[in-house]
Amino acid sequence: MQKPTQKTKYFVVREHAVPEVLLKVVEAKRLLDTKRVATVQEAAEQTGISRSSFYKYKDDIFPFHEEAKGKTITFIIQMDDEPGILSNVLQTIARFHGNILTIHQSIPINGVATLTLSVDILPGEGDAEAMVDVIEGTEGIHYLKILGRE
Repeated sequence: MQKPTQKTKYFVVREHAVPEVLLKVVEAKRLLDTKRVATVQEAAEQTGISRSSFYKYKDDIFPFHEEAKGKTITFIIQMDDEPGILSNVLQTIARFHGNILTIHQSIPINGVATLTLSVDILPGEGDAEAMVDVIEGTEGIHYLKILGRE
C-alpha cells in the first residue's frame, strides 16, 4: 500500500517489456468491460491468471490508448529538416483530434531538428496510440519518445 505522502510515478513501456501477468490482467478487464464474462473468476480462468493477481494489478495497468483520451501527452520527435515534414506531423495530430498545447522546434543541427510537443487528446474522439504510430511511420521521422502524460 502506498503511503499518502508518497508521490505516484508513472511509466510508459512498450508491450513487449510488460510481464505476461499484467497483459493478462488487461485482457481480463477487457472481457469484463465487454460483458463477455460475468465474474472476475470467469475472466481469471479464461486468461489463465489467479483472481488474486487480477485484484492485485487491476488498478495499476491499462492500455495506453484508453487512458490517453482526455489527457495531455508530451513527446519529443527528431526529424529531418526538410519542407513538409513538420506540416505532416501537425496534420496527423489534427486528423486524430489532438489539440496542440505547446510546440517548440530547435534549430536544426546536421539536418536534424528536434520537436517537442504537448498535445491534448480530446475525450471520446482522439486515439493517441494510433496517432503516435502514424507519426513514427512518417517519412523523415527518426525518433519519437513519449516524455509524459497527465
